[in-house]
Amino acid sequence: MNRKKLAIAVPASVISDTPHLREKTSKIGLIGRAAAVFRVDEIIVYPDKTGKDKQKNEADLIALILAYLETPQYLRKRFFKLNPRLQYAGILPPLRTPHHPLNRKAKKLMVGEYREGVTVSKSIEGVLVDIGVERPALIRETQWALGKRLTLQIVRADERVEVQAVSRDEVPGYWGYIVTTENHSFGSLVKNGKFDLTIATSKIGTRFMDVAGDMAKRWKKSEYTLVAFGAPARGLHEIVEEEGAELNDIMDFVVNMVPEQGTETVRTEEALFASLAVLNEQFSW
Repeated sequence: MNRKKLAIAVPASVISDTPHLREKTSKIGLIGRAAAVFRVDEIIVYPDKTGKDKQKNEADLIALILAYLETPQYLRKRFFKLNPRLQYAGILPPLRTPHHPLNRKAKKLMVGEYREGVTVSKSIEGVLVDIGVERPALIRETQWALGKRLTLQIVRADERVEVQAVSRDEVPGYWGYIVTTENHSFGSLVKNGKFDLTIATSKIGTRFMDVAGDMAKRWKKSEYTLVAFGAPARGLHEIVEEEGAELNDIMDFVVNMVPEQGTETVRTEEALFASLAVLNEQFSW
């Protein structure tokens, strides 16, 4: 049985209230860290302003930094060239997820373990891949193009390391997130039919404990759940109203995850940790 999947949706304007790239990088790092802590499978960055073309730079920056953060350290130089938008990447928190192993020694590899790798060259026997140890591993298949990132399983670990390509879904347990930038409105994202259960977080939503029972029934049946968050300047109700819709009409649940909050606003990155912590305690995925 496949593990249930969880996606979160964050607005492109989530970094609009932080003017400097250093602070933007830090905030994006917190989003990626929250996603990893609570085993989020997909982070979707959606446009939340009418002038959506103007948000492309913001969305691209968020996606770039989140993708950099998700990539194992030993692969980053291969996939991310010198880029001024990554100049503060050094302040990003380490994810320390299972696909970010600390082991750099081939002799410590175990048959059956999984690694991320990139194809680096071809040989008579197959394709050589960098899996983050001193020497490349061999995959006995030749169809892979060079420079391709693969999820791999160790099938031999002695004087030679051999691996086989697998799907991320085949890896038991959590294996990081993917990042998607949505070109259409939030309403279009919700209505595309990808998700079995949709949950909006809102200050003016129903208290979580008042709907936890009903949500649990839906959660149990859902294979892919979406939890959506609003922007620093306005919530999901306002964002969806601008699209000519009502949030309660397009979402399965509109929930206040931080009732009786002591501050006027809850920042998106704060709402992520608070909401996912509550859901993690109540449900499983």
